[in-house]
Amino acid sequence: MRLTTPIVTTLAVCLATATHSHRKRMNKMVFAGINESGPEFGETTFPGTYGTDYTWPNLSTIDTFISQGLNTFRINVLMERLVPDQMTGSLDEAYLGNLTETVEYITGKSTNKSGDYYALIAPHNFGRYYGEVINSTDDFGAFWKTVAGAFKDNPYVVFDTNNEYHDMPGALVAQLNQAAIDGIRAAGAGSQYIAVEGNAYTGAWTWTTAQGTDGKTNAETMGNLTDPSNKILYEMHQYLDEDGSGTSEICVSETIGRERLEAATQWLIDNNKSGLLGEYAGGVNPTCQAAIEDMLTLIDRNNMVWKGALWWAAGPWWADYMFSVEPTDGPAYDTYVPIMKRFH
Repeated sequence: MRLTTPIVTTLAVCLATATHSHRKRMNKMVFAGINESGPEFGETTFPGTYGTDYTWPNLSTIDTFISQGLNTFRINVLMERLVPDQMTGSLDEAYLGNLTETVEYITGKSTNKSGDYYALIAPHNFGRYYGEVINSTDDFGAFWKTVAGAFKDNPYVVFDTNNEYHDMPGALVAQLNQAAIDGIRAAGAGSQYIAVEGNAYTGAWTWTTAQGTDGKTNAETMGNLTDPSNKILYEMHQYLDEDGSGTSEICVSETIGRERLEAATQWLIDNNKSGLLGEYAGGVNPTCQAAIEDMLTLIDRNNMVWKGALWWAAGPWWADYMFSVEPTDGPAYDTYVPIMKRFH
């Protein structure tokens, strides 16, 4: 991919050392972990039935990942199940109960001795509610004020505003993110990180180029978000197949991961922002393995802006899904969990 943003000397030096060698590392990621998928399954069935239409992570698998050195888990949920009927409504007690159990199990592992363990609450809604584009910033802010209120006293929760906004005005996506930030802080959740996602499926490789329906890119619209706690993470996703969709196990080349993150890395540096690679994956083959290691090395070498990376995905219902790292029989578990461990 031709880059439209020049790479300055600082980044160029980092990229020059971004190889997949096993050299001793100087740093580690703040957030290194896994997407836990299942609560968002059955997205066309509302409210759906627990155990039939959707499920929750097996808590024992959290322990397995922690034993491998991982510390962060992105819990993918649905807005319509968490706050049903209308965004300004109340929390569903049963769904909230399962979410709270999962979140507290993860974050409860945090001690001075063992380190910090984080749970991201991530509505897997693509900027939609019951299939319709979210246009009301007031309603979206109210949704997040309600959700954040339930977790405001847990400093190890990260609020992820929404998964992969797409085909929307770029200005609207930025306004929705700002409304979420404002709602979360208004709920009294002042210490937690907030992960904001961009338009165009929040792709790192198109952060500076892909235009929303108003002709605006994420680079143009997202940089002016404000947070009184100054704890914004700019979450981007990156897959390594030809169209970046994550639907093929074939990676373009051994260096495609690094190449696809270069312009976004430069944007983070230029704008003094912190980034999180909220989804990434590659097939179980030598090309993808080399590309993943190369990409994680770039993130590690640029840890002044990149704060971590989360694999897509784990979950008890993935079966033989090509990217599954569900312990211990997920097809990608044996290949990629050891690599993640090395980078944390």
